[in-house]
Amino acid sequence: MEFTFPLVILAIAVMFVLQAVKVVPQQSAWVLERFGKYNRTLLPGLNIIIPFIDRVAYRHSLKEIPMDVPSQVCITRDNTQLQVDGVIYFQVTDPMKASYGSSNFVFAITQLAQTSLRSVIGKLELDKTFEERDLINTQVVNALDEAASNWGVKVLRYEIKDLVPPAEILRSMQAQITAEREKRALIAASEGRKQEQINIAAGEREASIQRSEGEKQAAINRAEGEAAAILAIAQANSQALRQIGEASETSGGMNAVNLKVAEQYVAAFQNMAKTSNTLIVPANMGDLSTLITGAMKMMESQKK
Repeated sequence: MEFTFPLVILAIAVMFVLQAVKVVPQQSAWVLERFGKYNRTLLPGLNIIIPFIDRVAYRHSLKEIPMDVPSQVCITRDNTQLQVDGVIYFQVTDPMKASYGSSNFVFAITQLAQTSLRSVIGKLELDKTFEERDLINTQVVNALDEAASNWGVKVLRYEIKDLVPPAEILRSMQAQITAEREKRALIAASEGRKQEQINIAAGEREASIQRSEGEKQAAINRAEGEAAAILAIAQANSQALRQIGEASETSGGMNAVNLKVAEQYVAAFQNMAKTSNTLIVPANMGDLSTLITGAMKMMESQKK
């Protein structure tokens, strides 16, 4: 009997210590009540309480919590039904309010998210609901965060997962998208043809300019060539006349000139007789005989 009593005392002491020491995990918060009334919040780490007087009433995780919002039917401003569901992210920031502010803050947030979503979508037309997802998410978060602050909860994000219109609307939207794509294709084809015609016209214009520039340069080259030929002939004639003049001043030079003139005169008549049946005879044939006689005399004098 004496041996059993100390063991009972030891067991009671161990139980008392176990009840008095509470270790709170990281990113957690426990709400402590004393005689059924809120006393304090136990933070992560080692905490000492009074056994049988204090008790841990609520345990909260301070981590970010994702939660699915059930799918629901929302009606847009233009009376179109949409099947919408989403996911909400929230975090407990005040464990005391989360414990006593609402009997079930998770259920409250879910219901409030659904009603807020219906309200936001009811202000938008069907096309805008697909374009303004970020706006919808932001407005739902603002509505939730304002109410959830009384529950010790911070709403971080809301994201729409699925937004499904009725089958008839889907078919109409698909037909509209197809028509719009065909329209863009036709516009692109017409723009391509327009650009093609512009490129062809620009190419023809450039080719015409190049041809005109080439013809201009060719005409300039021909003119320069003809001018150079005329100048060369003039220089040659001038040189020839100069040499003839110098030769006529020498002894027998004039006779040589007369002989050359007579040869050309006779050659001219010979060519006329070859190329035409009509022969034009000078009015004074004596001049021709005189010229020929003078030429023969000069030849004989040259032979002597």
